[in-house]
Amino acid sequence: MLLRINNVRISLTGEQTLKEAAARKLGVKKQDLGKVRVLRRAVDARRKSNIVINYHLLAELDAPARLVTRLLRDKDVTRFKEETAAPPLMGEEKITERPVVIGAGPAGLVAALELARYGYKPLLLERGKKIAARVDDVQRFWQKGEFNPDSNVQFGEGGAGTFSDGKLTTRVNDPVMNDILKLFVQAGAPEEILWEQKPHVGTDKLRAMVAGLNKMICAYGGEIRFETCAADFIVEDNAVKGVITQTGEKIYAPAVILACGHSARDTYEVLAQHKIAVEAKAFAIGVRIEHPQELIDRAQYGSFAGHAKLGAADYAVVWHRPDSSRTAYSFCMCPGGQVVGAASETGGVVVNGMSMYKRDSGIANSALVVNVTPDDFGHNALDGVEFQRKWERLAFKAGGGNYYAPAQNFKTFLDGIAPSVESLVNPSCRPGIKACDLNAVLPEYVTSTLRGGIQAFGQRLSGFDDGGALLTGVETRTSAPLRIMRGDDKQSVSHKGLYPCGEGAGYAGGIMSAALDGYHVARAVMARFAPF
Repeated sequence: MLLRINNVRISLTGEQTLKEAAARKLGVKKQDLGKVRVLRRAVDARRKSNIVINYHLLAELDAPARLVTRLLRDKDVTRFKEETAAPPLMGEEKITERPVVIGAGPAGLVAALELARYGYKPLLLERGKKIAARVDDVQRFWQKGEFNPDSNVQFGEGGAGTFSDGKLTTRVNDPVMNDILKLFVQAGAPEEILWEQKPHVGTDKLRAMVAGLNKMICAYGGEIRFETCAADFIVEDNAVKGVITQTGEKIYAPAVILACGHSARDTYEVLAQHKIAVEAKAFAIGVRIEHPQELIDRAQYGSFAGHAKLGAADYAVVWHRPDSSRTAYSFCMCPGGQVVGAASETGGVVVNGMSMYKRDSGIANSALVVNVTPDDFGHNALDGVEFQRKWERLAFKAGGGNYYAPAQNFKTFLDGIAPSVESLVNPSCRPGIKACDLNAVLPEYVTSTLRGGIQAFGQRLSGFDDGGALLTGVETRTSAPLRIMRGDDKQSVSHKGLYPCGEGAGYAGGIMSAALDGYHVARAVMARFAPF
């Protein structure tokens, strides 16, 4: 019999094996248990004097029915049942052309793969390059400041998440999530993402995973075209009938899944030209903050900092202004990572964070951002885009016009004195940084909220508000500045045939939630059409 055993806790100071801990939890002999497998692993560091690893386990048990009945009275013990995704409901409408998917980020990749698996032969269009060529272009930008507007941290195979920490956590509670994680493992992700509470793959492993997903799409009969931008839509009778590429090629399609990512501003402009229903939405802007990783490890783990079973510590912090007008919070925290230039337009500076799978750079960095709403920048669909551009262009100018990012340490930022980049870390941002007053590249309500927030965070994480913490700006791409409105059938509310999808459409906020949205949008297309 297979039992799921939750909350099997093993202290870092203990020496129990998983089987011993499971047997103790059940009150049985160790030899009564067969194979034991980890279903979930999480670190409980609430008591720094006794940090515990909390496991959910799958165990084979050879026991009489009476004993099993007694064990099942424990709320932490249940019979194990493998959950699998339901097969798709296929529609009856016939199609003569392939569905088109725009964008090879996580939403587009998963949508295309789901369609391909069930015989819909999708065509995936990606404006950027394949991984290897894209990495070369990005490295050239980071090393020499040579910027390619079509192949960069935002555009290309894998989308913006390719150059990130590769987090696979999400607040979305979706039973499909385990199936998506298994799919990622099949494509090349490390197996522990199936059980870690906070799974991540790192930018290095993510690149291999993305390439694996693309191979799977093609193996199932899909097609991928790189360096092919969907420059316009074919619109007839208030319906999207296909796309027009940058070369003028017309590609007709019964369904167009738009998974363009949150930085495809030219695509947003095309939506506005066709009067496709879009609404402005809130997002957040701010800076990246860097600390020595060991400082964060000590703040989170105390004397257990550096323990092999813990790895590099992360954090999540939130502070609300006393007048409730603004909130400062951490976003996309990268343990053992680095800050990177992430521009997608000529003449603008954007920063982001990334880390490798091992998270061993010695530097912790995170976005610290403040919420902004249409009341700050305007309620028209593209007002949020122009708001982002304004601060990115100011940052470009302040950094010297060579894509260096404006930066200063927390002491000079807090005291309002001449900016300095003397800090606790060797600045990691590439292509580089320049000392600058960050008040010149961000709104006052953002910088004042950041000052209050960082001081408050220092009360929770010892050393967080050290004057040597380094701030680098600007972080403006936390999420899409608009939402492409869609109905319950996942189609645009104004133009049938268009299926807005993922983070760029305003329906996701990270790799995992974007992948889940891609899955569900593909299922919506299947529910309408029969496969070839």
